[in-house]
Amino acid sequence: MTYFKIDDEMMNSELLPPFSLFIEDSYTAAIYSDTDMQAELVKVLRNNVKIPVFDQQEGLYERLTVEANIAFYHKWFGSKTPLPEILVLFELQSCAKTALYKCSESDIRRVYYAKYYMSGVNPMIFREPIHGVDIRTINTFINMLQKSKDNSIPVLVLVSNMEHALLLGDSAYKLQKKGMQPIEIDDGQKHEPEVESRGTPTTTNLFKIPAKVDDKMILFDPPEIDYIESQDGKAMIVINDESYAMDSTLTEVEKKLEIYGFYRCHRSYIVNLQKVREIITWSKNTYSLRIDNPIQSTIPLSRTKIQDIQEKFSLK
Repeated sequence: MTYFKIDDEMMNSELLPPFSLFIEDSYTAAIYSDTDMQAELVKVLRNNVKIPVFDQQEGLYERLTVEANIAFYHKWFGSKTPLPEILVLFELQSCAKTALYKCSESDIRRVYYAKYYMSGVNPMIFREPIHGVDIRTINTFINMLQKSKDNSIPVLVLVSNMEHALLLGDSAYKLQKKGMQPIEIDDGQKHEPEVESRGTPTTTNLFKIPAKVDDKMILFDPPEIDYIESQDGKAMIVINDESYAMDSTLTEVEKKLEIYGFYRCHRSYIVNLQKVREIITWSKNTYSLRIDNPIQSTIPLSRTKIQDIQEKFSLK
């Protein structure tokens, strides 16, 4: 049995709280933190374990074609997976004959995935593996994680985006100064207490959503909100990647916002349905919603909610 363990004795750092994490084989754990804490954790891991961290720092050969890069590392690492299969697995067929320096950032990222996969490292540690790439590349990475599971390889993913942690991890954790806590992944069951319904109003009066910024209280119109997410038990309004804290939980605001077209798409998220542009289907029954805002935000959609949301958009 293969496993990976982070021991609290390794945390010889003023920036990191002591914590322990045990990752069994065929399992992926994701740790969500800010970038400073993430960088410190990478430093600790590199000082204590002899395992390379995937962070796209190790160079590729820019003047060689994608196929030539794959062929070089295929031979270097002695990979037993046939080279044509590697090209297909990492969606590199269409750019195989292109010099690497002419490729898109997403194409280059998939070459990095292939290199790390062929290296045969066990366990695998990734840092921001899907930051800034396209949907095809994200899906390719998820398929790679499944292959790693099939090969009984434990995987640790470090991210600074909670949605990425929920998307990639079988279990997800939030690392902060006060310690590391699990992020509750939606299992399709309602765990929070029900709010008593007093009937749906037939008309709506002037209604604003209050949030705090420093010592000021700001009032938001519901239509301008992209989504609301739960952080440390509190609801956070998100508008184009800017977050504003509320003195409420998701459950408390959920009923108030239903008549404005908001929907509880995940245990940790309420989405403005008017802002949903796309329903993204990943592998292994994993879904996300793409928001129509300048940064094209994506948020998780619980697998138990996919049928419901399809009906709301008259897709079934």
